[in-house]
Amino acid sequence: MPENSTDTRSPQGGVSRRTILTGTLAGLMAPAGALSLGADSAIAAGSKPITTLGTTRHITVYAEPLPGGRYGYGLAPGKATIPGPLLEMWEGDTLQVELVNNTDKRLSIHPHGVDYKTESDGSPFNDSFNEPGETRTYTWGSHVQTQLDDGHWIPGTAGYWHYHDHAMDGEHGTAGLRAGLYGGLIVRRKGDILPDRTFTVVFNDMTINNKSAPDTPMFEANLGEKVEFVAIGHGDQLHTFHLHAHRWANNRTGYLTGPDDPSQVIDTRDLNPGDSFGFQVKAGEKVGAGAWMYHCHVQFHSDGGMAGIFLVRNADGSMPDGAQDAIDRFHEHGGHTAGAATEPAAGSAGETEPETADHSGH
Repeated sequence: MPENSTDTRSPQGGVSRRTILTGTLAGLMAPAGALSLGADSAIAAGSKPITTLGTTRHITVYAEPLPGGRYGYGLAPGKATIPGPLLEMWEGDTLQVELVNNTDKRLSIHPHGVDYKTESDGSPFNDSFNEPGETRTYTWGSHVQTQLDDGHWIPGTAGYWHYHDHAMDGEHGTAGLRAGLYGGLIVRRKGDILPDRTFTVVFNDMTINNKSAPDTPMFEANLGEKVEFVAIGHGDQLHTFHLHAHRWANNRTGYLTGPDDPSQVIDTRDLNPGDSFGFQVKAGEKVGAGAWMYHCHVQFHSDGGMAGIFLVRNADGSMPDGAQDAIDRFHEHGGHTAGAATEPAAGSAGETEPETADHSGH
């Protein structure tokens, strides 16, 4: 399986899209006795919810130390990765995240975009964190779009979000973020198109997934597959994410809703600290198979190692003509230019050891 991939066609255990999403869809279609969103779903008084059905599920996440002063989240002991596992919900679902702190540091797990009470905030400000060795459960809810009596609409929680530490060595988890305690979180809306593969790419200071070229992740797919990117920003640097030869609509999903959809079509988007977005593309559509680059388009950032490869194989999985030569050239030069700023943030990538596991939702 490609690095940092969630392959939706053949999950291999753990919390895969099949277990999180398919099971939840059954909950969305459940009879009236199923869990109601209720007051905890943050639906405003006087609103008219589209649906009030959802599923609650429980997962266990382990925070663990990794080589080189890094830390990561994982779905089993000894399986922590950078980024952490990709977590997915349908709008209306509730996810109970039992965080086991297997480190000697205070830390937490703080989500963006979903519903939670102060005790699940993940911040020292709300006394919401795990001491070393402590286990704590954080509850994340979600809700559908709702219409108010005056006709206005309140957004639902569907979107491309993320989670991260908010407590290591300070009030804001800065050390934990630099060390790799982060991951992707997707809340899908009923009817959304599911991808064949999902990749999480995090611009963290001057690194991608805490690594610098030529050791950045190479994401792989076959020609024609539906490929989803979850892009997340962390650290102190301002970035732009660019994907060569592919483009998407600048909206919630990356798809146009029809020929008259006014959404801007883009191939580059700002990706700054705390930001996240996602989109789907059809691998190699109109351009063919090959080794395509993704990178930060701030020039001294790409020169400094913020670049990687999106390898689109032929439809049968074979290597396209010229692709291996392109990959070899990338590894020889590493995307670096003499004199460029190449030093990663403290606790970040730059080392050349292989990643500890694939960084998907498995």
